[in-house]
Amino acid sequence: MGQDAEAANGFPVQQPRLLDRVRQAIRRKHYSRRTEEAYVHWIKRFIYFHGKRHPAEMGAAEVTAFLNHLVTDRHVASATQNQALGALLFLYREALGQALPWLDGLDRAKRPVRLPVVLSVAEVRQPLAQQAGYDIRTVQELLGHKDVGTTMVYTHVMNRGGRGVQSPLDASETGPRTARDAAILTYALA
Repeated sequence: MGQDAEAANGFPVQQPRLLDRVRQAIRRKHYSRRTEEAYVHWIKRFIYFHGKRHPAEMGAAEVTAFLNHLVTDRHVASATQNQALGALLFLYREALGQALPWLDGLDRAKRPVRLPVVLSVAEVRQPLAQQAGYDIRTVQELLGHKDVGTTMVYTHVMNRGGRGVQSPLDASETGPRTARDAAILTYALA
């Protein structure tokens, strides 16, 4: 046939550009278009961060510097840093065929501490008592529920319609009047 680096017309065959190789590898692995867009975005940012140097000329130290920059200077969330890390690992493994050594010295973004919200009986009763007669969707929004069913359990309106909002806690100061009210109250406070 001829030279490996020459096509049938005698011109040298060019390797696909870096981002085209990344896209080809992503499509070969059947990743989604959104993943492709995100990975290409992070690879471009990595290249621009290092003054448009080709990733083949760089290694773990440059990857670590970029990811640390995201955390310390850009204050990105841990999920964002993980997405950038995934894109760069994909770039090196799949598009460049290089393995990166373990990234020592990588500053990891901290996940925010999420405190559980626990309400007292009085704190639950107050907004429910104020909403007597309001539409169930209004109460749902005020309580921050995603599912109207949860709100209906909390407000005890399943058999009374959307405008019959009354809390089982409002029945009396000493507690619920019926076994059904007690069951709903137990579920609501669990």
